[in-house]
Amino acid sequence: MAIVDIQSPGNLDFWVVPFTKYSTWLILLLIAIPLLRFGFQGRVLKNPSVPIAAVAPGESIKNARQRFRQEAQKMLLEGYRKYKGKPFYVPSPLGELLMLPPKYVEELKTAAVDEVDFVGTFFRMFEGKYTTMGSRATLHPRVARLQLNQYMETVLQPVNDEVVNAFNDEIPVTENWTEVRIGPKLHWITTRAASRMLGGKALASHGGWLQATLDFATDGFTGSQKIKAYPDILKPIFGPMLSEARRIPRHYEVTRNAVVPILESRREKRDAANDFLQWMADDAKGEEQDFIYMADILLKLSFATTHTSAATPVQLVYDLCDYPEYIPSLRAEMEEVLAQHKVLDKRALGKLQKLDSFMKESSRFNPLLVVTFQRIVHKGWTLSDGFTIPAGTQVGFPSQASAMDPDLYPDPEVFDGYRHEKVRAAVVNDPSAVGRTQWAAANLENMAFGYGRHACPGRFFASHEVKMIMVHLLMTYDFKYVAGQKGRPANVMAEEQMVPNHDTKIQMRRKRT
Repeated sequence: MAIVDIQSPGNLDFWVVPFTKYSTWLILLLIAIPLLRFGFQGRVLKNPSVPIAAVAPGESIKNARQRFRQEAQKMLLEGYRKYKGKPFYVPSPLGELLMLPPKYVEELKTAAVDEVDFVGTFFRMFEGKYTTMGSRATLHPRVARLQLNQYMETVLQPVNDEVVNAFNDEIPVTENWTEVRIGPKLHWITTRAASRMLGGKALASHGGWLQATLDFATDGFTGSQKIKAYPDILKPIFGPMLSEARRIPRHYEVTRNAVVPILESRREKRDAANDFLQWMADDAKGEEQDFIYMADILLKLSFATTHTSAATPVQLVYDLCDYPEYIPSLRAEMEEVLAQHKVLDKRALGKLQKLDSFMKESSRFNPLLVVTFQRIVHKGWTLSDGFTIPAGTQVGFPSQASAMDPDLYPDPEVFDGYRHEKVRAAVVNDPSAVGRTQWAAANLENMAFGYGRHACPGRFFASHEVKMIMVHLLMTYDFKYVAGQKGRPANVMAEEQMVPNHDTKIQMRRKRT
């Protein structure tokens, strides 16, 4: 499939010459304004038997849709508690989203992608027409499901080396307390670590690539939020004009300049490597074999590989600053594992059960997405009990609201870092049940990574990567909130997305015994 490319608008003198020369645009806008005033937009039929949740008495549906931008978490929790076990609509700027109970998720998990579309929701979430985020290419999902998991052991030590080197570069150890803006630091460290897996040492040390991946994520995220502020009818006019959209072609150019020479050198020297880029080259078929195609895919993939992995350590640091009583026992577990294993391989990382439990509890409160299993149902769908989903409906599961269900998690409002370790201990003789307790699990009780055929195939690598970062962090540094910090910094909500606050500073120094 061809890669979507957003072209630069080129000569912007168009916008500064006398407007009368382009009176056609003025006429079009004058026609559009009254249409917009009357809410002209594509409408999707709703199932009339399904209630709309989280609309306050006397509140207009238009206002409720706008509230979703910052209050999605609250609105979804309200709907889940009121209509638990039943479908309900929640207002959003895209229209009403249909939240499904687990029994319907189970039925839809194996549906064909052309009928129940996973990728389409990603295009909608990040306005992919203008940001290029999202792809229907199948090369990288194939490689993530097969080669990445098959050859995981071969990339872990290089990734851990990159983690250590990145920390040394970004957060030099000091004897005295030093203020550090931890969010951007961990994002850069995670980007280097993920790049070591994606393209080896050459890519992880390429400053242009590293900056391009960060800028692509920033421009894609920020640009999509700005584009969503425009009505659909005006997006084709103003979307390409946004500075974020105009910068995106440059990120692809930098990426191609970094990635294509690596591929060309490997082909010329017949020098195979153990990294994602090489696995793609080995598995590519037809148009996928084009080096520019692979470079473009790698940039899009970088967003997925760093977005979750970068947010998670930041959330963990904030939680450990909030609950420092967990630090001694986490360090004790790490010391025990490091004494038994010379390197942090899969086996060693798998023994960090307290850390895994703490990660899962942190993600229960602070997931990257408050709605998962998002799909666009392209044609009318009737489920086994007769419930119908109208064509064009965007569905999802309110996973963060479910994580606050007392029937699933006793005292759900209480942060219990070792909650999941206790559950694991109770089912230790049942391997399948043990697997369901892990941070990287994808099941009906834990849909942070999705569910079914489109559950994130890179979640196991993400788990290993985050653990490596946290082991180095806890075994090397002491850290705490800066004086005057009043509690955990609030997350930033952008519709279904929950992002950690990147402006918060913490204090760090060398770990004292």
